[in-house]
Amino acid sequence: MILTTGLRKSFTFRRGRGKPVHAVRGIDLAVQPREIFGVLGPNGAGKTTTLRMLATLIRPDGGRAEIAGVDLLTDPGEVRRRIGYVAQGGGTTDGVSAREELVMQARMYGIAKTEAADRAQAAVDAFGLAEFGDRHCKTYSGGQRRRVDLALGVIHRPRLLFLDEPTVGLDPQSRSQVWAEVRRLRDEGMTVLLCTHYLDEADGLCDRVGIVDHGRVVAEGTPEQLKKEISGDAVGLTLHPAELGGAEAVLRELSWVNRLERVPGAEDTSGEARDAGELRVYVPDAAAALPQLLRVLQDAGVDPVLVQLRRPSLDDVFLARTGRSLDLG
Repeated sequence: MILTTGLRKSFTFRRGRGKPVHAVRGIDLAVQPREIFGVLGPNGAGKTTTLRMLATLIRPDGGRAEIAGVDLLTDPGEVRRRIGYVAQGGGTTDGVSAREELVMQARMYGIAKTEAADRAQAAVDAFGLAEFGDRHCKTYSGGQRRRVDLALGVIHRPRLLFLDEPTVGLDPQSRSQVWAEVRRLRDEGMTVLLCTHYLDEADGLCDRVGIVDHGRVVAEGTPEQLKKEISGDAVGLTLHPAELGGAEAVLRELSWVNRLERVPGAEDTSGEARDAGELRVYVPDAAAALPQLLRVLQDAGVDPVLVQLRRPSLDDVFLARTGRSLDLG
């Protein structure tokens, strides 16, 4: 449904005299029909720029892309007819109702008035808008607005839906409702590509994920496949950095890398987590390695305030590929 090769985009500010900012440096994606594909990465990674290129809102500087069977560069008009797009900021208008918005959106796609009204009613039913759908949008909660945004994005029945940060700023219940609607659209045959910086959203909602950093895809696969690349278990050790003048001082005091050699198979991937006073270690077997790790710290006179054992997460994948934590931005 989406096939891109070497997609690139740069921006130049200060009226063309500034240094170019390379937002997207060569994105390669292959999104299959009827899947929810997540583009995961920190703010500034190039996610929204990629999405806006694929939705024909900005023109790529280079590379190729085919969207729903249509060449992005040679026939952007046909691409627009085959896709739906829901921006991060939403598209509702305060002074009209959801039903009015839906009818107007359908009419803008050339759908006849009677058919537009029928589709609006179907959307009201499908997205659970009946309770509030005839009130002005200014009275809606954030979750209600987001459900209307989704309905607007698919009123013309596209084959492919683009979502930019679909649950940003929503409470847990509203997020769950949006997730349920996205899954329903997938189950009814639609392909969904969404950008997110939420780890749980990528892990729990998406069939496959492309992890993006500095304008490139650094990992791609199902969440489980990506996590299995990180062998063994993850151990998080939260220290008292203030007692030794900061996390880097803790590491120097410990001679951490040398001491870690006493724990077979242990790998330090703390990265930027050190700045928050946390050490992250991957080990083949946490149950066997934990006593040895604690002994290393105790021998150096350091007592961690928190010890966490867990299976590797998508943040661990990002950390392993980039040396930085996605949780820390």
